[in-house]
Amino acid sequence: MRHCLRDEVQEQYRWRAPYSPTRGGHQKQLGELRIYSMKRRKFLGHTAVVGATAAATATVSAPAISQGIKELKFVTAFPKNFPGLGTSANRVAARIEAATDGRIKVRLFNAGELVPAFGVFDAVSQGNAEMYYAAEYYFPNKSKALNFFTAVPYGMTHLETYAWMLHGGGMELWEDIHSDFGMKPFPAPATGVQMGGWLKKKINKLDDFKGLKFRMPGLGGEVLRSLGVAVVNLPGGEIFPALQSGAIDGSEWVGPWHDLAFGFYKICKHYHWPGFHEPGTVGSYSLNRKFWDSLSKSEQAIVEAVLKAEVFEQTVEYDGQSPAALDKLVTAHGVQLHKYPDDLMTELGRISGEVINDLAAGDEVSKKVWDSYRTFRKTAVGWSKIGLQGYMNARELPFKYG
Repeated sequence: MRHCLRDEVQEQYRWRAPYSPTRGGHQKQLGELRIYSMKRRKFLGHTAVVGATAAATATVSAPAISQGIKELKFVTAFPKNFPGLGTSANRVAARIEAATDGRIKVRLFNAGELVPAFGVFDAVSQGNAEMYYAAEYYFPNKSKALNFFTAVPYGMTHLETYAWMLHGGGMELWEDIHSDFGMKPFPAPATGVQMGGWLKKKINKLDDFKGLKFRMPGLGGEVLRSLGVAVVNLPGGEIFPALQSGAIDGSEWVGPWHDLAFGFYKICKHYHWPGFHEPGTVGSYSLNRKFWDSLSKSEQAIVEAVLKAEVFEQTVEYDGQSPAALDKLVTAHGVQLHKYPDDLMTELGRISGEVINDLAAGDEVSKKVWDSYRTFRKTAVGWSKIGLQGYMNARELPFKYG
């Protein structure tokens, strides 16, 4: 600061006229020096006050600014930049930062970058991360009841599931479970009805499942296990190498868009449908409760709005991308589509009911959630049969359109 002042003083002095006998000589210059000296003292005094004020402001405001910015470590169970699941996480992270004007700084960690894909639940529960994006059926070791918040064999579609959560008491039950782990859950985007899976051979009857090593998480996996299938639960990024090495004989993943991106057609050519196991798979977000409570009401509203907006955006991506992906799998890569026979689907439905009832009877929480779920399912099926299914049947009638 002293060098700055000296330079400014020297600069001001250079603006004065040099000594000239014809212009009053020394007297005039001494007068100018007196005036300059007074101005210099005022300048120095003023600068000292400004400098002190600035220093005090810096001392107060620097920590205040740093304290005003909250860091949110966001972990996902899905591969980095993977179409849909990966790009969705990118959008959520960017929008939370933008909508809060940077007051919440999001650091995104995809599967394996901070914790393993199936380690995101513990990371957020233990406070090592603030939010995760996953699917609840990845965590049956925490509570078997969490399966109901992702997908149920022969259960509800994703729209019916959202309706149960938001208007049928499902959210309250889900929040009760997560509260025991210090977290607050939110519905994430849905993939819609899934395909039945990829296999190296065609499935014609129930006995064809016996002895297979098949990747299927959740309650659907429990149904196949009851049929003698060696069921494994692998993160998405590990499915292809497991198929390639022969560690598994087949797998379900999501649907045409994601399955094309993972390249399963390079190993398996038999693609089965429909997916009895996941009629409307709903993803999940969850935030560490202490972090959530540390946010202002405004910040909470922003985060919740971003998550709700992403539910719509990513969910409709599947209907937008899957038709072209399915066509490419069949026409460009020689994939064979196989519809499961009705008698097989009927038997799978019966076994699914038995498996779910047995699971629900195993603990009080699962029973409570299952009672709520199946009660709402009965109402939802009645309306969907008249509304959506009635229209879908009418759309298939043989008339010329357009």
